[in-house]
Amino acid sequence: LSHDGTELPAAAAWRLVEAHDGFEVVFPRPAPAGHRFDGHSTGVEEGVPWSITYSIEVDGDWRTRSAEVLSVSAEGERRLRLEGESGRWHIDGRPAPELDDCLDVDLEGSVLTNAFPLRRLELAVGEGADAPAAYVGVPSLAVERLEQRYARLPDEDDRRRYDYESPDFGYRDVLVYDEHGLVVAYPGIAERVV
Repeated sequence: LSHDGTELPAAAAWRLVEAHDGFEVVFPRPAPAGHRFDGHSTGVEEGVPWSITYSIEVDGDWRTRSAEVLSVSAEGERRLRLEGESGRWHIDGRPAPELDDCLDVDLEGSVLTNAFPLRRLELAVGEGADAPAAYVGVPSLAVERLEQRYARLPDEDDRRRYDYESPDFGYRDVLVYDEHGLVVAYPGIAERVV
């Protein structure tokens, strides 16, 4: 369900801008324990084209339970399976203690995954929270811990706004979300198309 209690849209799409040139589409649907998101993202970064296909499941509290990712580039195909439970992760079946306390997955080249921490945290205006994530690089599918923080700002034009900071990337800006909790505007990264 979205922030206002309505169902998630049948599909969403974003144009990737500046950091990557590309496009992402996702198809949300109910899953037994929460939601499933099947999507595709293609892009070009520093002259290198890549494509990912992903399937991500979150539980009823919007914690990532699993992510399967296929990456294709000139270097070949790579596959990854992440499984998370109560802040403990396994990467392709191996424990990953460096990701302890991360409740979200964040895919490079995917705007969708920025919805998960906000849906899970349900911040009130003026509140902020750290939301470290299991970050998956593209096209390498290398996984590392990503420190990030969200702080809820006053809404504008019925859009939710958050001050977002990712110190590892030296990024800080205001992200804008719709009533479903999906990104509408991610400065320098993406803009919503559908």
